[in-house]
Amino acid sequence: MQDKTHLVDEITGHRRMRRNRKADWTRRLVQENRLTVDDLIWPIFLIPGSGIAEPIPAMPGVFRLTVDKAVEAAKEAADLGIPALATFPNIEMELRDETGSNSLEKNNLINLATAAIKKAVPNIGVITDVALDPFTSHGHDGILRGDEIVNDETVEQVARAAVYQADAGADIIAPSEMMDGRIGVIRHALDAAGHQSVGIMSYATKFSSAFYGPYREAISTGGLLKGDKKTYYIDPANGTEAVRDAALDVEEGADMLMVKPGLPYLDICWRLKEAFGLPTFAYQVSGEYSMIKAAAANGWIDGERVMLETLLAFKRAGCDGILTYFAPEVARLLAKR
Repeated sequence: MQDKTHLVDEITGHRRMRRNRKADWTRRLVQENRLTVDDLIWPIFLIPGSGIAEPIPAMPGVFRLTVDKAVEAAKEAADLGIPALATFPNIEMELRDETGSNSLEKNNLINLATAAIKKAVPNIGVITDVALDPFTSHGHDGILRGDEIVNDETVEQVARAAVYQADAGADIIAPSEMMDGRIGVIRHALDAAGHQSVGIMSYATKFSSAFYGPYREAISTGGLLKGDKKTYYIDPANGTEAVRDAALDVEEGADMLMVKPGLPYLDICWRLKEAFGLPTFAYQVSGEYSMIKAAAANGWIDGERVMLETLLAFKRAGCDGILTYFAPEVARLLAKR
């Protein structure tokens, strides 16, 4: 046995990786990445009315919330130490049209929610999206003219919507519609309206992904969508194009970058962080969330461990934070530890 040990020492050069893994305290001491509550952004869905928390069948444990219930969620998030919420509206069908004009209503659902949350919980961050898909009758992120999502007209409208969202109290505008030039135009519009302190978290690399299905159910756009979004979302095959897209957003004044979806694009998270050094976030999207929940419900995986492992993977890939529907669940687990 001693001879065999000697032979192993000769082969390894006395370097044994297991020394640092031998006990809980050594593993904790050398752990390279850690997930904390400070890494979490909680996306929530909004609906009209009051006193309603409506379950979303495709997303177990996630609800559409009326404004009063969203305020309660914000208070819960603040109590758990979650830094910020990201809000997404599901408005009445009769308010949706070809141009998404309700996005320009100062007192629309998303702006009412922002104002109410900031009044009740002023110290929590509110991140709002100006994409038009929750407001259009066709489910696209921009204005549809014929068979084309028109770029410049959409950019002009989302910039105006961004100002209204900032007026309502939004701390960060997160444009997800992937139109060319949007970051610079939104920055100019915000500054001109006196909102120099409102940040922009760019959906810098939003891919034409199959992982968005449950989200589209959550905001009731799945059955509306005409065609697909491949003319403005990034091809999942293209990593270099994604970096180029992000570079343009950086040049135009983005304060933070986001990668969406998350787990299938960890390489993109790493490349953006390495290339630009800006705060970088990943959106663990609805399909990722629902797959974990479904597999856990069937007993195929340990849901809690997989949830935490996936979130830690984003940290390892260079992310500064994660938008995740798991946020309150994770925050409660971390508090117990």
